[in-house]
Amino acid sequence: MLDRYALRALAVCSILLLTPALAPAQTARTPIRPDAVVSFTDLKDGAVIPPKLTLRFSASNFEVVPAAVAKANSGHHHLLIDSPVPPLGEPIPSDPGHLHFGRGQTEAELVLAPGPHTLQLLLGDHDHVPHNPPIMSAVIHVTVSDKATAPGRTASLPDSEVYFIGLSNGSVVPQNLTVRFGLRNMGVAPAGVVKAGTGHHHLIIDRPTPALGEPIASDPNHLHFGRGETEKKITLTPGRHTLQLVLGDQDHIPHDPPVMSRRIEVRVVRPHRQRRW
Repeated sequence: MLDRYALRALAVCSILLLTPALAPAQTARTPIRPDAVVSFTDLKDGAVIPPKLTLRFSASNFEVVPAAVAKANSGHHHLLIDSPVPPLGEPIPSDPGHLHFGRGQTEAELVLAPGPHTLQLLLGDHDHVPHNPPIMSAVIHVTVSDKATAPGRTASLPDSEVYFIGLSNGSVVPQNLTVRFGLRNMGVAPAGVVKAGTGHHHLIIDRPTPALGEPIASDPNHLHFGRGETEKKITLTPGRHTLQLVLGDQDHIPHDPPVMSRRIEVRVVRPHRQRRW
């Protein structure tokens, strides 16, 4: 017959055997609108693409913000290359198969080896963890070929012209100013809209004229106005700066022939302080 100590040990063992193993703790997932959508703007399943390509990401029903910004209904893009969807309760890896766009970028220049590849977009929160529910694009299959060509240039209309309104070479301007864009003999249409005789504005700040056969870069020196805006409030540091307008087509590529303004130089001055008497 078992003594009381043996019975106690047997009871403890039984409890341990019947208790399920604790699962590893997962990072809490951030909620987001279930109708949020991420997708590739100009890339379709089955596409044949060149080894070097600019990918653009479309975002709907949420706000794109940099990583570490904790804001409701927002996130930033991750691009999965030849990789399955990672565990949803953990931070998305950062490696050649999982590219992070933590500055809030909505496009990326990609270089791929020739052959078949899969691409997928996955939204991450401020901690790089997929949301609840997860927001991801469909997996698309592409084939990289040296013989594939990037999108060609769209024809502009004769005598078309883009220019600055109320701003000329040598202008003295305040640090905070509104730059207005003028356009003759062509129309303004949002990015992604394929319509003959139209385009959208790009403002180039302190940079040379971009390459004409490639999509215009998107960064603090190359401002895109893909919603069809015709003016922009900007802030410049005191000193001399160069400004230029370049019209881009539905794919952000300059037209053929290009429609661009003269590259002007402006001098930015600090506001005068009023003297108190």
